Amino acid sequence: MFSTLRTLVTGANARATEQLRDVYSIELIEQKIREAQEGLRAAKYTLAGLIQRARSEDRQIAALENRVTDLLARATEAMGAGRDDMAQEAAQAIADMENEIALRRETSSRLETRILRLRASVETANRRIIDLKQGAIAAKAVRREQDMQSRLGRTLHQDNAMDEADALIKGVMGRDDPLEQSEILAEIDTGLSHENLGDRMAAAGFGPSSKTTASDVLSRLKTK
Repeated sequence: MFSTLRTLVTGANARATEQLRDVYSIELIEQKIREAQEGLRAAKYTLAGLIQRARSEDRQIAALENRVTDLLARATEAMGAGRDDMAQEAAQAIADMENEIALRRETSSRLETRILRLRASVETANRRIIDLKQGAIAAKAVRREQDMQSRLGRTLHQDNAMDEADALIKGVMGRDDPLEQSEILAEIDTGLSHENLGDRMAAAGFGPSSKTTASDVLSRLKTK
């Protein structure tokens, strides 16, 4: 029982989450893009720091190499002058600096490898963010179109308002003609008062008509 209830609650929460994501999908897209941009900005700072360290190592290596070259020349002169003690001291300094140069070159090589990898990652992330921004623009256009279609659909499906308008039109168009109604009432009143009874009997052949007809006029013309 509890397992079934837990499953139902989980399903309801999942549906609610999906509905919420659908309603605020544009806002979520923009938020995710901002988060991606923040990550890209942090990666750029890291890349800049690595490049700065690599350049510093290169400067240190160049400076050490210049010192080694200078001391080698001086040590050679010292040996030529019989100052083996000074030549020995210079040789030790040269050895230390050459060891330091080797270590710094290893460090520089590692930094260069990290720089290449991170630069590739930054370029990939930058392209993806550009694609995401373009996708967000397209999504906004689609959402606006969907909203317009939804509003139009609600307008077109307002059956009650349309039915009421149609009923009012039919009511006006189907209303009885008041003039015709008055004529019918006059006929009814005349029939009730028997005023036209003589005419109706004359039309049936019983006695003369109280009114002159076109037939009467034609009969007179024929007798002349």
